[in-house]
Amino acid sequence: MTGTPERTVVAKRVDAGEADTDEITELARAAGYAVEDVVTQTRTEDPAFHFGEGKVESIAERVVQADATALIVDNELGPYQTFNIGNKLPEGVRVIDRFRLILEIFAQRAQTRKAQLQVELAQLRYELPRAEAKASLAKRDERPGFMGLGEYDESRERDIKAQIARIREELDQIEQTDQHRREQRRESGFDLVALAGYTNAGKSTLLRRLAADLSVDENEDIHPDLDTTAESEDRLFTTLGTTTRQADFDRRDVLVTDTVGFISDLPHWLVESFKSTLDAVYRADLVLLVVDVSEPIEEIREKIVTSHDTLYERNEAPIVTVLNKCDKVDDEEIRETKAALSALAPNPVVISAKTGESIDALRERIHRELPDLERERLVMPMTDETMSVVSWIHDNAHVDTVEYGDQVVMEFEARPAVVEQSRAKAKALVESGASV
Repeated sequence: MTGTPERTVVAKRVDAGEADTDEITELARAAGYAVEDVVTQTRTEDPAFHFGEGKVESIAERVVQADATALIVDNELGPYQTFNIGNKLPEGVRVIDRFRLILEIFAQRAQTRKAQLQVELAQLRYELPRAEAKASLAKRDERPGFMGLGEYDESRERDIKAQIARIREELDQIEQTDQHRREQRRESGFDLVALAGYTNAGKSTLLRRLAADLSVDENEDIHPDLDTTAESEDRLFTTLGTTTRQADFDRRDVLVTDTVGFISDLPHWLVESFKSTLDAVYRADLVLLVVDVSEPIEEIREKIVTSHDTLYERNEAPIVTVLNKCDKVDDEEIRETKAALSALAPNPVVISAKTGESIDALRERIHRELPDLERERLVMPMTDETMSVVSWIHDNAHVDTVEYGDQVVMEFEARPAVVEQSRAKAKALVESGASV
């Protein structure tokens, strides 16, 4: 959002205990809102108003006092609850529930075609049950605009379903292209490492810390919004698309991808809308699950459990837990956190992406966890075609020695796929008529 931030009041209801509004406040600010007031309530959900009706009237008074033009509710509201709350507010004040707010953020950050399609898909899936509600009520009550849900259009529900099908088809095509690119990179000798974790855990900062000078963009032809260094601002959802950079390793060619951050309490339909973004995680050789070690232990535990549920659903690569932001806590706190998380993260790597502390230890761990490299020795005839193969091997493997004479003898280390291709190229030289 640009210009003067829109003034808003944030409200949240919980069934029991004390409502935590830190995350929703950060989300509101990430969307460009100025949070003027926060209201909470502890009670069971009211079917008509979500909050108690009296609490809604109190919220309306706070909205007036704050001169707000939006009310952000950190819960999922049904269409009738949205209408009923809106009726209690001054005219023109918008009611935005948690998931509509998240969709606003996604829409603001979506610059690539893939991200824009995923946002559109999520918005349509959000709208579909509301369109179905309009259809159901319109059949029961012939008044146009019944319950403030808008005038009934019998074709709208059908149109939404058709648009969802169209977007899914286009996203499948994009993912096939992305997968082809990933396979090409593997065949070229690259190991693929993905950064996963919750928003603001420090993934983008870690990407910058691991990266070499050479950058390789995941969508280099359609990523005008992302420069060669991923942003690392202290705000949620800075990264919506994926950014891939070549990492700084001596003996391996490694590409590290920073992906969209997880966020708590997302409904299945919203996670499903962005599953193609997570394919960079699911199809990696190694996943680094980045966690903010300065957060309370129970919060860290809950986030790791949720992340594992998401990752293990389709992921087969090893997962290494990275406890980031150790510069914010002392050694005793780190020991307590590691002990408390030992069952979930038995051997985490503790780092500070901001200061660079223990980054070398993380690089060593990445090297150990990635698929083993194979050593190979090739003997090839000295021909012009051989020089082309030698150049290819230099580009795709770590070459130890090359001896030139009547024959070319190369010793190198590479991924199994590269070793296999190099053998095939050497065999082709022999079969073309050269004598080894």
